Amino acid sequence: MGKVLIIGAGGVGTVVAHKCAQNPEVFSEIVIASRTKEKCDRLAEKIGAKNIVTDQVDADSVEQLVELMNRHKPELVINVALPYQDLTIMEACLQCGVNYLDTANYEPKDEAKFEYSWQWAYRERFEKAGLTAILGCGFDPGVSAIFTAYAAKHHFSEMHYLDIVDCNAGNHGKAFATNFNPEINIREITQKGRYWQDGQWVETENLEIHQPLNYPGIGERESYLLYHEELESLVINFPTIKRARFWMTFGQEYLTHLRVIENIGMARIDPVMYNGQEIVPIQFLKAVLPDPGSLGENYTGETSIGCRIKGLNKEGKESTYYIYNNCSHEEAYKETGAQAVSYTTGVPAMVGAYMFMTGKWVNPGVRNVEEFDPDPFLEKLAESGLPWHVIVDQDLEFRD
Repeated sequence: MGKVLIIGAGGVGTVVAHKCAQNPEVFSEIVIASRTKEKCDRLAEKIGAKNIVTDQVDADSVEQLVELMNRHKPELVINVALPYQDLTIMEACLQCGVNYLDTANYEPKDEAKFEYSWQWAYRERFEKAGLTAILGCGFDPGVSAIFTAYAAKHHFSEMHYLDIVDCNAGNHGKAFATNFNPEINIREITQKGRYWQDGQWVETENLEIHQPLNYPGIGERESYLLYHEELESLVINFPTIKRARFWMTFGQEYLTHLRVIENIGMARIDPVMYNGQEIVPIQFLKAVLPDPGSLGENYTGETSIGCRIKGLNKEGKESTYYIYNNCSHEEAYKETGAQAVSYTTGVPAMVGAYMFMTGKWVNPGVRNVEEFDPDPFLEKLAESGLPWHVIVDQDLEFRD
């Protein structure tokens, strides 16, 4: 029994709050805070739980965050705000003696750079304070790394090849929209690709490498190689991995819109002058695109996210292992009012918080999720709306 502070009330925050409220025996008190308190109030009213209170905070301000934490005195902060705000929230946690969990790595606002170095730099300070910081506890990053840890624990003696595959086969009915914050989504997709091969990073042009892959219950979808942050920690924590890659599906219409956005300069993250005022094009684009939180109502189809792994099994024989989850947009919306991309991020965040609050994932310092025991997490994940499945020794479809 304890108090959690959820910072952020967007699509993912909505799911986290719903799911925490479903587990009052662990989350006895829930505080939801965001830049706009009215948004938190509407969410709390929708959930209808008596153990929820709301507050307002600018998560760019360490001072405001410290005041918020001192006012409510939570045991754990669940950070589902913007990735730009990770470090201010971590700093405030250290000042207030509060444990920390997030779903995505820190990103500087003025540079599309995705790495854990800024947050790993806090490791010693969290250790000395006796506080646990859990990084990247969404689905990818998050469950993707926990799936990998589970495979290493239960099936492989050595993992050699890891491919994380992320398919959204849903349809929201819009000409163009992003499934989470457009600033983050478009920055991530338009960066250069990168993968781990034989002890070094190999860089590719944006979306240069792609191939069709079959996804359970969905069928064949063209899948594109991207860089994704969990690869950075996984190749450190599982050093037998020779190659690690991340793949995501995109439809041609989406890619056409994305190319136009890039070509006309609307994906720029540097400021430009317009009518004597400085604006950032991608922030303006965010203002005119559909709110990701509004997509759920008419969203059909499902997501399929998992890990395809090849290596030596416990008997020393070559083996393949595919562990994955499929999630319905319609079912996610019925339960929480959010689409499946938000649902698959928010549910693992709640489960990670549940692991911490029940003492299963407590280890002072800054930790990536694969450093903890995957078994209780995956058990709770399946109970919480994200069942997972395993296919052993079948074709993983990768020919190189």
